[in-house]
Order: sequence, then structure tokens, then C-alpha cells
Amino acid sequence: MSLLGPNTNLSSFTGGVTLDELPKSHVFTTKLKPDAKFPTPEDSDKALRSEVGQPRMVKNAHFTWVRPDDEEDEPELLAVSPNAMRDLGIKFGEEQTEKFQDIVSGKQFYKEHYPWSMCYGGWQFGSWAGQLGDGRAISLFEATNPETGIRHELQLKGAGMTPYSRFADGRAVLRSSIREFLVSEHLRALHIPSTGALSLTLTPSIRVIRERIEPGAIVARYAQSWIRIGNFDIFRARGDRAGIRQLTDYVLNEVYGGEDKLPAPQEDSKFPENRYVRLYRAIVRRNAETVAHWQTVGFMNGVLNTDNTSIIGLSLDFGPFAFMDQFDPNYTPNHDDYTRRYSFGNQPSVIWWNLVRLGEDLAELLGAADVDNETFMTSGVQEDEEKPLIERAEYFIKAAGEEYKLVFLTKYLELMSNKLGFRTVRDTDMDKIYSPLLDLMEKYELDFTLTFRKLCSIPTGTTFEEKVEAADVFVRADEENPGGHSREEAKTEIAKWLEAWEGRLVSELPDIEGEKKLDDKEREQRMKQVNPHFIPRGWLLNEIIEKVEKRGDREILGKVMAMSLRPFEDSWGTGDEELEKRFSSEPPKVERAIQCSCSS
Repeated sequence: MSLLGPNTNLSSFTGGVTLDELPKSHVFTTKLKPDAKFPTPEDSDKALRSEVGQPRMVKNAHFTWVRPDDEEDEPELLAVSPNAMRDLGIKFGEEQTEKFQDIVSGKQFYKEHYPWSMCYGGWQFGSWAGQLGDGRAISLFEATNPETGIRHELQLKGAGMTPYSRFADGRAVLRSSIREFLVSEHLRALHIPSTGALSLTLTPSIRVIRERIEPGAIVARYAQSWIRIGNFDIFRARGDRAGIRQLTDYVLNEVYGGEDKLPAPQEDSKFPENRYVRLYRAIVRRNAETVAHWQTVGFMNGVLNTDNTSIIGLSLDFGPFAFMDQFDPNYTPNHDDYTRRYSFGNQPSVIWWNLVRLGEDLAELLGAADVDNETFMTSGVQEDEEKPLIERAEYFIKAAGEEYKLVFLTKYLELMSNKLGFRTVRDTDMDKIYSPLLDLMEKYELDFTLTFRKLCSIPTGTTFEEKVEAADVFVRADEENPGGHSREEAKTEIAKWLEAWEGRLVSELPDIEGEKKLDDKEREQRMKQVNPHFIPRGWLLNEIIEKVEKRGDREILGKVMAMSLRPFEDSWGTGDEELEKRFSSEPPKVERAIQCSCSS
């Protein structure tokens, strides 16, 4: 079977170049400050690998030059994402070459674009955790797709120790690597901002100790930027004004593309907005939209610390993530999250909490009257400027909070309207349609994903009695007393909601030119394009891990990747209809809402 998975349409992407031909750069390391212990790639390359990767405190630096550990003799490339090949501009077939496999396993790297790892800190579970950094992530180079012009940073996760490994080993286990490989590409297929995964490589001779001894693996992953809020946190904690400003200018110019790409100044702002205020607002807006996406597909990251919060609003760093099974807003997939800080319902407020930490990191730049004043740039805030600067910074952070809520709600309403087949967005839908549906899902323990998918095929223009019968499809087949209630009660309440939903659909007709009646077939097609049929649930990920790790099954990864990359389809042509049906159905009762650890 191809490493790209079954039923990959090779003719759909005929472009691309070899890995050697792929345009590469290292703008990040050119523009930012290296670790003083190894100030050049040559200094790092001459040192012993064990010396470079020795955990230590790294100050006054944005990154360290560090190469992957190439001690693995026989790595095995398990899978490659065809979508990632297209994103990066690498031609199909390149994954079969020795060079490709050596690069994604860390056995080779391009010395003219020497690898590096970032320094950052973070607030973890609400407490300051100090220096964290890329403990097992090593960036290889920036790659620009020759056709799209989009630049991504390619990174290896699990390729050995860095100065930021702390007490860990710089490795990743196969278990967590399979999870990240599948979910990151799945989220992108759902049109949700996310980092991506190019390949998954098994390192069979490297045994990793976590709760047990496990095989190691490496994920080659990519993003337009890996910078997270934690990159700013560490410089503020250390009082490094120059480091914060240098990083902020880099993000503004190189990540966001310059001042003209930022949101326009707010016309009703109490104070004039400088370019850093506008950058902060851009970061806030992107994260608000991403959280709205999560809440409408039932996705939970599981560990939303500031070091896991992207500066460009990407879904980032996948540990104990999960997709919702039976709807429960208090559910958290992280079994170490005793206070449910990172539960599904808390995600919007937690991301805002993290963004407030970023606002505090940038407060001096946000509140400065003249950010380009020579005295301010060299000496910092003068005593007579402290009070007005604090007032302005607090104002801008508070105003950004209002903007965050507005952007989140606007995006949420838009996405939910699409999921329910509406072609207009109405503020009243939250109270009349969306909240009542979620209440029903929680009360009767309905499956989050499949409730929306099944709704696509519900006919309109039926009697109430017919709606009651149609409602049976939403209640799990093995549930006689869903949520402790009778099945008939559940069906009747769902039918009442279906009446309200149909009424909302009908009320749009006068606003849509040429529409005289509802076209169920056309609506079903539209709804299926935004309501996934398949999501990588926790129970099936555990089964995949078991088959790959313990049984040597190499075909299942390709089959599930095919489903992950085309989540809205009714079938996937994997040649295994039984697996497709089982993996896209309701989970077994004992496998619902499972939790896992951060350990990976």
C-alpha cells in the first residue's frame, strides 16, 4: 500500500518539486537572537550532540542552533499525508526516496539552513512554569511552496534532546505521534486553522519511558509560524524589553506581513492605536475565530496553556485532545485536569485568559505614547509616563476583550448557521435554535458529531407524528433510557425542536430570490459539506495505536488518514467497508468520553 494511503488521487496534484528543489529559507534565525553559547551554526555543529542538547537555562535568546539526533539506524516511514505534500509543494513520489525519508527521520539535514529550537516559557494550568521551550521539537528550515508562495516552517517532533528538554529525553512515543499525525491533518481538512503533519516515522530501536516503555516516533510537522504566547511570556518574566520588541517586530513584519495587513484602527478608540495595538488585536481576532471553530465541531485541545496558544490562531500541540462523543460541556479529555480548567465549555474563556497574559507581555508597547521615541526605545518608560502608559495599556486590553467576544460570537453564529442549513445569520438563533439543541443533546446524551450529520437527511414538510418517528435516529440504538429519560420523551422533545428548526428554514424563503419551497436534497448537500461524517475519536485512535504498535498493522494508518482527509464524504473507498462503517458510527458505550494523560 502507498505511504500516501489508499485511493489517493495522484492525478489531482501533478505539480511539486523534490525536497532538494523546494525553496528554503531561515528568516526566523536571521531576524532573531541566537543562544550565546552557540552563536553560530558552526559553533553548534562542532560541539558534541550531547553538549548542545544538554538541558540548561537559556537567557537573552529566541532560539538555539541544534541538530537532530541521528542515532536511529533503521527508522521506518509509516505514513505520509498527501494534503501536506500539496501544501508544501513536494511532488508525489518523493516520499519513496531515501533523501526524503532521511530528512523526516532526522538522519540528514541541510547545513546551509541549520536546524534550531525555540526558547519560550508559559503559564500552565494558571501558574507560571518558567522556561519551557522546544524540548523535543527541532525546526529544519522554512519551505516556500513554488506555486502558492506560502511559506511554512518544517519541524521534527521527537528527534532528540535540546537545551529546553528539562528532565525529559527529547523523544516522542508512537502513541502520541499517531494521534498528532492524524488530528492535525484532520483539523485542516475540516477547514480549522491548525498546524499540519507531513509524515510519521517509527524509530524502533529507541525505547521511550513514560508510564511504560514504548517505541519512539518522529512527526515531521509544519506551520506558517510556531511562535506561541509563551515566546513573549519568557522575555517579560526576565524583564528583557529588547527581546520582546525584537520578537514583536518579527511577528508584525514577517508573520503578519507588515503594518498594512493589520486591522484598521478602531474609529471610536479612546486613545490612538499604534502598530503594536493593532497587532495585538489581529492576534486576538485570529484566536477568537479558531475557538469558534472548535466549539462548533466539538474539539478540545486538553491543555490550553499559554505555550500551547498560537500567535496566529492555529490549533497547536496535541496532547490529550479529543472530539466530543455524547455532548457534555464539562467534559475534559485530560485526566490530569482535576479542576476541568480546560473543559469544552471553558475553552473560549481560557483562550482569552491567555491573551490577557500576552497583553501584559506587550503592555509597554501597547501603552506607549510614541513607540519610536529614542529615549523610550533605549531607556524604557520614564517616571512621568508610567501612569498614562498603564492607563492606555489597560484600556487597549479591555477593548480587545470586547472585540474578542464580538468576533467569537459572530464566527460561531456563522458556522452554526451553516451547520444547520441556514443561509442567513440571525442573532436570535442562539436563544431560539442553537442553545435548545445543545440542551437536548446534553439532556439525552446525544452524539455531538452525528446529531448534526443525521440532521442533514431529516425531511421537511412532515407532520409532527412523522417528526417524532424521524427523531428516533438521533437517540442511540442501544439506549432505552437516554440520559435517564424515556426514549419516547426524548423523541417528542427532539420533534418539537425539529418543528422550530423547520420553521426557521421556511422563514428564510422570502429573502432568497427564486425560492418557493424547501429543496431538501440541495440543503442536505450543503449541510454535508460542513458537518463531518468522520472524526478521529479517542476509542478508535486507541485501536489504531494497538494495531500499529502491537500487531504490526501498517495499512490501517493509510485507511484512517484517507477518512481523516475527506471527513465530509459518505464513504472513502479504502477497501474496508466494515472499518469505515464502524469508525464513522457512534462509539461503543464503554468507550465514550475517554480521557488520557499529557505524557507523550
